[in-house]
Amino acid sequence: MSENNTPNRTPFPAASLLGYPRIGRRRELKKAVEAFWAGKIDAAALDAAAKDIQLTIANRLQELGLTEPAAVPGTFSYYDQVLDTTAHLGAVPARFGKLINAEGQLDLDGYFTLARGTKDQQPLEMTKWFDTNYHYLVPEIGPETEFTPASTAKVDEFAFALANGIETRPYIVGPVTYLLLSKASDGAPAGFAPLSRLEDILPVYVQLLEKLAAAGASWVQLDEPALVVDQDTPAGEIEAAVARAYEVLTSAANRPQILVSTPYGSLDGQLGTLAATNIDALHIDVFKGIVPSAAALAGLGSKTLVAGVVDGHNIWRNDLAASAAKLDALKAAAGKVAVSTSTSTQHVPHDVAEETQLSEQLRSWLAFSDQKAVEVKTLASYLADPASARAAIDEATAVIASRATAEGVRRPDVRARTEALTAADFTRSAYEVREAAQEEALHLPPLPTTTIGSFPQTSEIRSARARNNKGDLTDGQYEKLMKDEIRRVVELQEELGYDVLVHGEPERNDMVQYFAENLEGFDVTVHGWVQSYGSRCTRPSILWGDVTRSAPITVEWAKYAQSLTSKPMKGMLTGPVTILAWSFVRDDQPLAETANQVGLALRDEIADLEAAGIKVIQVDEPALRELLPLRKADHADYLKWSVDSFRLATAGAADATQIHTHLCYSEFGVIIDAIDGLDADVTSIEAARSRMEVVHDLESHGFGRGVGPGVYDIHSPRVPGEAEVTELLATAVKHVPSRQLWVNPDCGLKTRGYAETEDSLRNLVKATQAVRAGLLEAAKQ
Repeated sequence: MSENNTPNRTPFPAASLLGYPRIGRRRELKKAVEAFWAGKIDAAALDAAAKDIQLTIANRLQELGLTEPAAVPGTFSYYDQVLDTTAHLGAVPARFGKLINAEGQLDLDGYFTLARGTKDQQPLEMTKWFDTNYHYLVPEIGPETEFTPASTAKVDEFAFALANGIETRPYIVGPVTYLLLSKASDGAPAGFAPLSRLEDILPVYVQLLEKLAAAGASWVQLDEPALVVDQDTPAGEIEAAVARAYEVLTSAANRPQILVSTPYGSLDGQLGTLAATNIDALHIDVFKGIVPSAAALAGLGSKTLVAGVVDGHNIWRNDLAASAAKLDALKAAAGKVAVSTSTSTQHVPHDVAEETQLSEQLRSWLAFSDQKAVEVKTLASYLADPASARAAIDEATAVIASRATAEGVRRPDVRARTEALTAADFTRSAYEVREAAQEEALHLPPLPTTTIGSFPQTSEIRSARARNNKGDLTDGQYEKLMKDEIRRVVELQEELGYDVLVHGEPERNDMVQYFAENLEGFDVTVHGWVQSYGSRCTRPSILWGDVTRSAPITVEWAKYAQSLTSKPMKGMLTGPVTILAWSFVRDDQPLAETANQVGLALRDEIADLEAAGIKVIQVDEPALRELLPLRKADHADYLKWSVDSFRLATAGAADATQIHTHLCYSEFGVIIDAIDGLDADVTSIEAARSRMEVVHDLESHGFGRGVGPGVYDIHSPRVPGEAEVTELLATAVKHVPSRQLWVNPDCGLKTRGYAETEDSLRNLVKATQAVRAGLLEAAKQ
């Protein structure tokens, strides 16, 4: 069917967002979902809360000027957009049994089972969504996977909004991206590629399109961000898959018009492939990506080009003059042009106007989701009538100019220090020298046990912090409560039999925000929540100026914790790359410069921890893989400066000081050379949910220093049994020399409760003791 016989030829809206935060302005969805999990509300109450959030979002975007049909994106999700697509396709892995009910639907209980697992079954694996700090649940697809429409959520959400007077634009992950992001299911033949199941999922997509058309949808958005990434799959296979997918989808007997969105970077080679299909609109990211040439756009014909000129991924005010120039170039090359964001704005908070504690100057530099909607609307007005946007463009230009000269943005003392760095500042002694010094200093057993850093943040801890911030609890009272909690955590670890202890971090609200509050060049928000995964939210700090440390940050807490035990106590720091990745970082200089400033601040902190008697210091870099550029040509430069910033932070440590690092939820094989390059003495890595996949990468690489592949998945409430942990450890021992192995959870325990944490950690120690005994017995034979 050609593009001209779709039932509704409603023009694509001149201004729209690619997506919007879905957790609610005060995290209403998080609270409702967690109440449902806890059995405090039923499914009907959760549905009512979800509908209220959806309607509130739709009304707010209309208030901001996105009033055309389909201008409001229908991007609601209870947990994750990829999981939503799995639910729609009914792609339930066989290992979960019969989750689809008698009506052929994956109900909420089944949906959340895939996300959170059961006592006997691990949830779907989790990993980072492109170059963001959002996590998605990885589909498991094999030759045996059955596909059948198992969710009416997308149609129901559209119908609900329409009944309330707002026609939204339903959204789902596109078929090619969905399969490229999937992993082969357990038991799939060697070499099996999920993309080979394309023909089998397309009929289910077609049925969704037909149901949405019948419900009255004029547009649907299919997200294909995998097309902006260099894939291992040959480009020709992807091109063929794209052509076939959209040949089938655009031939549906009755369908809405189709927008294909390609956020997070330049579409490059696949632009021509999509342009040649019968889709009705194509979104390209021209904020992070390049503006395509007129020749590249020539194939679009009558399709609408949706220009992502407003950054959906960061919070800085848009340079409207630069965006207007891009739009002029696009309009000259493509017939119909609409304005949107580069990505969904789910990656930024709702409204900067609510951050009244920030200075008026800083607020003037920022644009959260609501402000981005206004910027999109302004640029759409510019396309229609340039004079109508002149005042807004001039104001933005003036504000951006004033930011460059504001106090604290550039500090001569900070810049002089980074400019004086030499190669020696990035280098430690040889590992063999350090290893001998650390063995003498620490006297650790085989398979030493530790945790990653944080222990559960109880309601009492959060309440104490809130009362202290409000002035209802004195600093002295707060400090005593935190020290009481540290003592509890230390005593628990001693009782469980751990070898290297942590203080539990009760004084820290967030592993990045805590440092942002204690370093110059940062500010923090009050309501700036963004979704990390599921119901988990974070408030990224704002890194706006040159970074320096004026006083020790963690030393007194670590020193107190060490005084409670004769066992080694880890000092806990967040690494420079992670501080950047999990903050909204200044966009006026290269990230490498900012990373080195943070690295020097951490270097000073490590020196003070050593002086206080701390012999083990962990510098967490869970986001190392996250910032990896999507195009392979850019990898080497990124990995060079990111590794260098970590080495700058740690290279001043004495040989006898054991430097740990931690990484989680990434495809580690892609960056194994960089992980090795960090030159940490011990590296702990997420491995439980992926069932020790990483040990194969470690073995093939010949990784030669300490490593702790995680054996306890802390992103699920399930308690791993002793036998399960023993099996994981046995797998690790087969692939990594036991003298290098450490035993630890996948990540920090902040989000877990104490009961499940104690049971899990106890099982971890018992399993370690069993494997140690086996190693000793084998050594005797």
